[in-house]
Amino acid sequence: MPWEAYLTAAVVLALLTALLVTRIAPDMAFLAALSALLLSGVVEPSEAFSGLANPGVLTVAALYVVVAGIRETGGVQWISTRMLGRPRSLLDAQRRLTLPVAGFSAFLNNTPVVAMLIPAVSDWARRHGLAESKLLLPLSYAAMLGGTCTLIGTSTNLVVNGALVARTGEGLMLLELAWVGVPVLVTGLGFLFATSRWLLPDRRPAAETLDDPRQYTVEMIVEPEGPLVGRTIERAGLRHLPGCYLMEIERDSGILPAVSRRERLAAGDRLVFVGVVDSVVELQKIRGLQPATDQVFKLDGRRADRRLVEVVVSETCPVANRTVRDGRFRTRYDAVVIAVARNGERVRGKIGDIVLRAGDTLLLEAGEGFVERQRNARDFLLVRGIEGSAVPRHERAWVAMGTLLAMLGAVGVGLLSMLEGALAAGAVLLVTRCMTVNAARQAIDWSVILTIAAAFGIGAAMEQTGLAAAIAGGLLGLAGDAPWLNLAVIYLVTALFTAVITNNAAAVLMVPIAGSVAGDLGVSIVPFAVAIMLAASASFATPMGYQTNLMVYGPGGYRFTDYLRAGLPMNAVTAAVALGVIPQVWPF
Repeated sequence: MPWEAYLTAAVVLALLTALLVTRIAPDMAFLAALSALLLSGVVEPSEAFSGLANPGVLTVAALYVVVAGIRETGGVQWISTRMLGRPRSLLDAQRRLTLPVAGFSAFLNNTPVVAMLIPAVSDWARRHGLAESKLLLPLSYAAMLGGTCTLIGTSTNLVVNGALVARTGEGLMLLELAWVGVPVLVTGLGFLFATSRWLLPDRRPAAETLDDPRQYTVEMIVEPEGPLVGRTIERAGLRHLPGCYLMEIERDSGILPAVSRRERLAAGDRLVFVGVVDSVVELQKIRGLQPATDQVFKLDGRRADRRLVEVVVSETCPVANRTVRDGRFRTRYDAVVIAVARNGERVRGKIGDIVLRAGDTLLLEAGEGFVERQRNARDFLLVRGIEGSAVPRHERAWVAMGTLLAMLGAVGVGLLSMLEGALAAGAVLLVTRCMTVNAARQAIDWSVILTIAAAFGIGAAMEQTGLAAAIAGGLLGLAGDAPWLNLAVIYLVTALFTAVITNNAAAVLMVPIAGSVAGDLGVSIVPFAVAIMLAASASFATPMGYQTNLMVYGPGGYRFTDYLRAGLPMNAVTAAVALGVIPQVWPF
């Protein structure tokens, strides 16, 4: 091998070591490795950064924008409450999540399925007190396993099938892969359900483990024509809000304390909640509830363009020692007080009648410019915008969901590519004002995009220097003349390459090698091609093994070792099933 191949091997080993033993951000590690290969002349700039122009990478970026449109219109909350329901346990939650995802991924590109569900699963986990790290990796694994069941389940299947047609003149039928894909899916999910309690980390954000000292009393009204009228407290999703509880209901001048979960909501009910600021944000997003104070509807502009803001009243504030109403708070600041906390305790009484004191923490609904205007003003000691507190544009939810279904339909029938469909859907969501331009910009997770793009550059270096071919040739030389043993080695090598480069690159690299092996042995190439499809689509042990693995890396709070601990046994189990079934269905 040339010196470039040895250098590439050293860089890849250094990258894996850094990911294993340090907590360096994955995107920084990948970019550092790629920079080393670029500066040493192993790859040219056009090759190193070709991933930024790769349709797969651009598709992921565009899908983040599409998901933002769904989130901004309340679609994420609908998915988390209606589709996923209320789990009775962690195992039930994993079952409710993985089974439909696997079914969707068999016939839809699994990248948009995972992209759409990541925020919904995060929201669902918080609502029901579950660790996101116990759910997001199973989400990725289920999408990968579902993709092995049909020819259109992943782009890798189509790439390998195209190469098979070019070599033999015949390819696989749409559902033919189900003979091996379904057993692999059932075994993989069964193993995941049985072992996830021990193999997956129970990692929660630090903020979730601490009690927020600021407790607010928030009053919400059931909209007369809204979807919550007639529903029970539990069916409405108001019973198990994290960090928040329903204290009482005011109805027809009477008060219902200690509200039962079976109590049905009536139009105009005034619901009194006690909770922390994050819970107030969630209440604002529930369709069918609106703030009890009518002041929010007197502010300029649409509610969807406003945000929640926390401020601390200073001694020099003009409204200190006056009621909210007498201080003309809305007129003075173009903002409305939603709730008040004092010395870490809730303040009772109607908002307009509360006498504000220096040191009170106020939760406001204000326009986007409020924080900038008041950040350095003397009226408030602290001004903090609450992330993700925009009120969903519920009236445009049907536009967003219709756009998503149209995108999936157009891509499914081959009218548009996945990239074209995602770009078109994003444009429609922006034009129809399902989200703002700022929301679209902020939606893209650039750390994921840079990591995937850098992985393409490193994969190109492994191919061009001959390192990948040398590794494959060395391992295949150990298999001898036994067809099944060669099949196992082809599967192993493909899985190894998929773990460190990309699944499509690994598949493209392995098809000619498999063709050569099949020709030397005088056997059919079909079982080898199927093994490549399975191995390239079911690489669980590293975050770069599949782009859905990378997509859940950050939101799940995972580390590189988490993938090894959960993924290596999954790889072993699914490989054993695949290698046992493939020769029975597609004989040598």
